[in-house]
Parts: sequence; structure tokens; C-alpha cells
Amino acid sequence: MSAAEMTGTIESSAEILADRVGRLVPMLADRAAEFDAADGFVADNYALLKEAGLIEAGVPQELGGMGAGVRDLAEMLRLLAHGCSSTALAFSMHTHQVAIPAWRWRHQNVAAAEPLLRRVAKDRIILLSSGGSDWIGGSGEAVKVEGGYRISGRKVFSSGSPAGDLLVTGAVLRDGADDKVIHFAVPMKAPEVAVLDNWRALGMRGTGSNDIVIDGLFVPDAQVAFQRKAGEWHPVFQIIATIAFPLIYAAYLGVAEHARDIAIGIARQKPPSEDLLHCAGRMETALRAARLAHGWMIDTVERNAPSAESVNDVMTGRALLAEHAIRTVELAMELAGGAGFQRKHGLERLFRDIQGARFHPLQAGPQARYAGAMALGLPVSRIY
Repeated sequence: MSAAEMTGTIESSAEILADRVGRLVPMLADRAAEFDAADGFVADNYALLKEAGLIEAGVPQELGGMGAGVRDLAEMLRLLAHGCSSTALAFSMHTHQVAIPAWRWRHQNVAAAEPLLRRVAKDRIILLSSGGSDWIGGSGEAVKVEGGYRISGRKVFSSGSPAGDLLVTGAVLRDGADDKVIHFAVPMKAPEVAVLDNWRALGMRGTGSNDIVIDGLFVPDAQVAFQRKAGEWHPVFQIIATIAFPLIYAAYLGVAEHARDIAIGIARQKPPSEDLLHCAGRMETALRAARLAHGWMIDTVERNAPSAESVNDVMTGRALLAEHAIRTVELAMELAGGAGFQRKHGLERLFRDIQGARFHPLQAGPQARYAGAMALGLPVSRIY
């Protein structure tokens, strides 16, 4: 395929996604407060995402999908957040679980990724991530048995859990000082798997980020994707971190932008005092910083070179985006004044939703230590 043809394909997927998401945003916005008030999962919105063909957006065209790259997928999630924060964040978990095998299939010729990607495109299955609960240290327990492993564990913060078909996760195989983590996919309809109804949170209340309990599930040897040392960065996790977080944080950028738009709409009804102008200017500056940080994260992905260095760049961007997105929403509340305190305007909900940006890896302490070790030329393999 020529460079021009490739450019045309990318532009086409971006245009298609923007058009489809643009049609969804008003519908998502109409019921966002409803889901928030009821602590209810955004199931109806997932049905809309399926109808719009967004489930398979990140699957390569050759395998039946739209072929959208990380930049276009991030834009999709950013725009979805203008309608419903919870929908955008929960869907970012499926989106990155598709984008990672798609990247490996295209750039590393990993043939094993193909059946999963084809299934996403054909059957529109929803992939779940156990996220921060299954970070570098791993969680749950794997016991070696004949022909495979017996898995038990509790996976927390599993966003989108009520709609999921496959949970991409892992478990720790205990071996003293040499513990390993095995990685595999869990069919959510297996009788050994249960989704608890326990997601009650400050914000992002509609994400369905319930705990998933796995009790004695048998995973055959052939279904183990890879194995790694527990508590130590592995090349696959460098890929995961590099690709996933620009997508996850696109949702938070969208939340900040949405809050800014609401606050500006309210502020325009007020006399333009010096204090009003100053607050609006600080908010705009914070939002610009968040956008620049996210742009840096996307640029890092597009180097197509996951490594300790790309993890550092993405996580530095993640820290800056979180800081400035949170500050943007704080200033939006200040700019709106008393009106922002009332639920009817939606700002107080966005203020709660944006707080979630604090809690994904790498959080402030590990991120700073990782960046410091990189600067000093020290090992980072166990900083997470």
C-alpha cells in the first residue's frame, strides 16, 4: 500500500469515527446524570457503541475492523467523554485491550493475536481489563495442575464488567523468591467467574468497575499467552503501558474539556470582571497544558518503539495530564461560581469524575521515582 493510500485510510477511519461519535454524544449526555445518580452501569450506552460499530474500531481492516490507530481511538474516547465520562472511561478499557494485540499483530507479526481480533470484529465481544489490580506485581493465585493451572483471585476495578465477554488478566504462580505471573483470558460466562455488584464510588459511577471473583477456574497450558517474573517490568508490559494510557487518559482530557465548556457557557452570562477573566485564563492555560501532555503521549505511541524510555515518556505525560485536567475542572467550578455547585449544570459530576485520574498507574510516587531513576541512569525494572 502506498503512503498516500495509507494516509487516506487513516483519514477515512478518523472521519468515520468522528461522525459516529458525534451522533452518539447528545444521547449519552441526556442520560449521564441518570446513571450517576443510580450508581448504574451504562449498559444502554454500550448497546449504542455496538450499533455504531465502535467495538471493532481498533481491529485492523484486514481482520474485519475499521483499522483505527491509537490517535484516532484516543480522539473517539475524548469525544465520548463530552457525552458521558463513565462510558468513555469504561470503553477505554476495551479499546486498549483491542489496540494492544492489533499493534503487536501489525508491528511484531504476532499471529496469535489474530483469532482474538477477528472475534472482536465478527462477534463484537467486549474485552475487560483487570487494570491496576493486575499491574506489575500481579494478583490472584495460579496452582499448577495436570494440563494447566487452577486459578483463584479477586480482580478489582474491572471497568465494564457487567458487559464483558473476556477478562484479560493474570495470576501469580508462587515459587518462593522466583514467583511468576501467567497471563490468559477468562470467559466471563464460566461458572467459576462471578461479577459482584459493589461499585460505589465518588465519581465515574457508571463504569461498572465491580470486583470479579474467580474461584477455581481451569486454564489449559495452551491458553496461557505468556509468563513473566512477578514484580518486574516485562517487554509486553512496556507495550501495554505505552499504548493503554494515552487511550485511558483521552477520556479524562474529554472530561476536562466538557467541564471547561459548561463553565464558559455559565460565565458568559456574567459581567466580565477582572477576576472572571483571570479565572477563565487560568482554566484555559491548565487545559492547554493537559492537551499538550496528551499530545506528547500520542507522539510517544507513534514512535512504535515500546521500551523503558517510552514508558517514562507516557507516564510523565500521564502525570502532567492528570494534574492539569484536575486543575482545569477545579477552575471550571470556580469560574461557574455557585451555579457549578448545583447538579443541574453537570459540573459537580465532572468534578467527581475527574478525580479518577489520580488513581491509575503510575501514581505520583512511582512515576516520580521512575522518572528520577531514568534521569540518573539507574534501573527501573522494579519501579511500578
